[in-house]
Amino acid sequence: MPGSTDPPAAPAADRGTPHLGARLREARRAQRKTLAQVAEESGVTKGFVSKLENDQASASVATLVRLCEALSVPIGSLFEPSVGQVVRHDDYPLIEFGGIDMREFQLTPGSERRVQAILSEIEPGGGSGDARYTLPTEVELVFVLGGRLRIDLAGDDVELAAGDALTFPAATPHSFRAVGTEPTRVLWVVTPALPAQGWQRPAAATSTPPDLDDDRTDEPLREDR
Repeated sequence: MPGSTDPPAAPAADRGTPHLGARLREARRAQRKTLAQVAEESGVTKGFVSKLENDQASASVATLVRLCEALSVPIGSLFEPSVGQVVRHDDYPLIEFGGIDMREFQLTPGSERRVQAILSEIEPGGGSGDARYTLPTEVELVFVLGGRLRIDLAGDDVELAAGDALTFPAATPHSFRAVGTEPTRVLWVVTPALPAQGWQRPAAATSTPPDLDDDRTDEPLREDR
């Protein structure tokens, strides 16, 4: 609530939650959110989130729940050993970005917004369709795992065979099609990840990336319980 104050700062070890701040920071950066964005969505101040991330303040359970909701992570993940997130080969989530005679799977966790990896399995002649499109992200990497892929890159045709890779700005109008008589498997990597709610054509105008760790504020520290 407005006017409430933060509890006295306490060493992380005294609270029994070592590395909690570092995991909050890692989750926030994975979502590509600023301190201000997380603070607004959680109902606390930017300065308080900064203190939490540096293990200089403690938070109520209710506040931690709101922080985790803003970061799209389960609260239990803050207290588990950090060993990365595994997506097993037989459990790839199927995704739908459109296209003809192809299936696509996401290889990176949905909570990871700094980078996104997608596996495409394309039947001969299948692909994105004739219309060129752009993505609302910065860089796109294409790596052909098997078969052959032809990419129309702003009017220039580039043909890739197994083992070939191509990197280009995602704002470049492009389309792709599997060529030959065998299915084509392609790994796509984009950074940052595509918007969680899907993407629209054309791509949004680029802007200067925010300083995710800007903790400058003139407001008093506040934690809503």
